[in-house]
Amino acid sequence: MKLTVYPSPLEGSVTVPGSKSIMQRALAAALLADGTSIIHQPASSEDCLNIGAVIEQLGAKTELVDGALHVHGGMKPLQDYVHMGESGLGTRMFTPIIALLSTPMTIVGEGSLMDRPMGQFDTLLPALGAQCKSNDGKLPLEVVGVLKGGEIEVDGSMSSQFLTGLLMALPLAENDSILHVKDLKSTPYIDLTLEILEVFGIDIEREEYHTFKIRGKQTYQPSEITVEGDWSAAAAIFTAGAVAGGNKFAVEGLGTQFTQADESVKGALLFAGARLMNTDEGLHIHSHRLRGFEFNASDCPDLFPVLAAMAVFAKKPSTIHGIHRLTHKESNRALAIQEEFGKAGIQVELVEDKMIIHPGKVQKATLHSHHDHRIAMAAAILGLAGAPITIEDADAVGKSYPDFFADLSDLGAEIDVH
Repeated sequence: MKLTVYPSPLEGSVTVPGSKSIMQRALAAALLADGTSIIHQPASSEDCLNIGAVIEQLGAKTELVDGALHVHGGMKPLQDYVHMGESGLGTRMFTPIIALLSTPMTIVGEGSLMDRPMGQFDTLLPALGAQCKSNDGKLPLEVVGVLKGGEIEVDGSMSSQFLTGLLMALPLAENDSILHVKDLKSTPYIDLTLEILEVFGIDIEREEYHTFKIRGKQTYQPSEITVEGDWSAAAAIFTAGAVAGGNKFAVEGLGTQFTQADESVKGALLFAGARLMNTDEGLHIHSHRLRGFEFNASDCPDLFPVLAAMAVFAKKPSTIHGIHRLTHKESNRALAIQEEFGKAGIQVELVEDKMIIHPGKVQKATLHSHHDHRIAMAAAILGLAGAPITIEDADAVGKSYPDFFADLSDLGAEIDVH
């Protein structure tokens, strides 16, 4: 899909979709619980629908009842492979779970997922009693169980998702486990994993973020859980509001029960001088002359594209730290931002581990999403407050926020679909 976003004042309110991070973890936990779990306000992004299909391939049965997703759990694979779509979290979370099975399984995917690194499992799983063979560190993965547990060291410098998978699976292993984790990134995502495990009756002890003690032979309990609004999606709307919103611009549907890394967007907005106000319904924000800001996004790398787009409209250059976290996303996001913003006349410097965004007059341009949902959203922000921006492969937003452009349109954005 190709569309053009024109400079437009935004006004009104929008309810963001459910968190895909919460939803995918809840689906995995519901699969592992014998009995029926209920997921209220289920998220329906492409990643979430793919993981819903994964748990059905692994034996769960799902049905919608009055808007809630009922998951009848229990692992009884229907075939000898599972297809992960393009979900990086899903692959890294379910690989250790699949290693609990005694039957050989192959894990496949498509699109950008085929280039994302999975080679850690080649060493992690054998150290815990299972076997894993990757395709030179990438998909497909051939997994043979059974995961028994043990004491190992986990490198958390690339992604916290490998650790999330181990934390989900090892409570069901025969033996106790101790994980010694070094250089862990995105710690809020581990907090979220532990919070959801607690909802489903799983107990894990941790010492800061470097040692996790996991008792084996635990049992997942069928539970009810509500999927709160996605702060990653909200960040795209917030930054749009910061550069193009009026006095009646609000984001609704966000909760506070679970930790979400991208809630830190509030701090970035405040650093930039945006005006925020909490209400009973949500968070109000309206456009204001923004100042250059400095922000460390190492623990919340998904914020990079939309914060970079917001920084274009600040008074002075802004600096965002942590670009080492951007290499293995749906695209190499640091290079994608630099390339695509450059087409619109905006200078972006990549210096060591930081991105420096120089404010400038946005020029009319055609940008490519790089098949990356967050790059597509950032391009839209440039169009809303700058100059007409045509976005190729704009439907990439479906991965996390299928209604993104429809919601912008409802807020007053002028958008032409070609």
